[in-house]
Amino acid sequence: MAKDRSATRRGYLKATGAGVAALSLAGCTGGSGGNNSSENGSGGGGSGSGTTGNGSGGTASGNASGGSNNQQSISIGSDIPYKPFEYRTNEDELVGFDVDIAKAVFGEQLGMTPQFQATSFDSIIPSLNNNNFRVIMSAMTINDDRAEKVDFSDPYFTAYQTIITLQNSDISGKADLKGQTVGVQKGTTGADAAAGLKEEFDGDLSIESYDQIPDAFSALMNNQVAAVINDNTVNAGFVNENSDAVRFVEGDGEAANQGKNAPSYLTLTVEEYGIAFRQNDDDLRKRVNEALSTIRDDGTYDEIYNEYFDG
Repeated sequence: MAKDRSATRRGYLKATGAGVAALSLAGCTGGSGGNNSSENGSGGGGSGSGTTGNGSGGTASGNASGGSNNQQSISIGSDIPYKPFEYRTNEDELVGFDVDIAKAVFGEQLGMTPQFQATSFDSIIPSLNNNNFRVIMSAMTINDDRAEKVDFSDPYFTAYQTIITLQNSDISGKADLKGQTVGVQKGTTGADAAAGLKEEFDGDLSIESYDQIPDAFSALMNNQVAAVINDNTVNAGFVNENSDAVRFVEGDGEAANQGKNAPSYLTLTVEEYGIAFRQNDDDLRKRVNEALSTIRDDGTYDEIYNEYFDG
């Protein structure tokens, strides 16, 4: 693993630092948003106009090839931005946990050049199956519904759905959301978790869905929603940056129920992220699983993890 990652990125959830890994991004102009949004969080990525084009050229469908020394490129569909997994710095540099994992897995282990293509999260699986890119790396939770459409790598990250609210809110537990309006991002497991709460509350919960997670955060700050339900690490970044105004809803939850090393805040779900492949791409999936195992064994994974999260 190249040792060029800046100390300014270390401990994203400690200080929400920015990263410096340099990978090319096809068809992305930046923005600030989420795991389930495109470029600006929803549909801004298009087919891409960079070196990967629409991701369908090259020697394998959805996989660009070529580059210096004839090194094969691999196009990666991703909902950019979704800080800290994939996002752009003020200097317009693509960085993030997924970006560094892609560099380690595809670049260092498999000898490919990763090229990220910004794609709306709620259409990212159809785009993969339409050969717009070769794989998905976008903080994507493995679940049964998605597994009917794509194949997943072995899990590479554990996440939780969590609730954040304003510091002066009366919401202190899950039950306090009854009768309230919550913000979620379209197409995400956070939206699924909110739908589950609505059913639990016999319909007494309103849900506002946003293309980008920053839009949901803005709605919270403007008192348009009472809370936001989203992945813990992304929520944590927003809380850290706005600790005087925003907090987690705390309490025991699903992580504690499953005997996990639960955080202090309430967890609605326990989820695993995976890299998604078309269902006929078994050879690449197996090679990626081997590479994931290697970077775990040689310490590269822990090195990357500790740069972004309070391990």
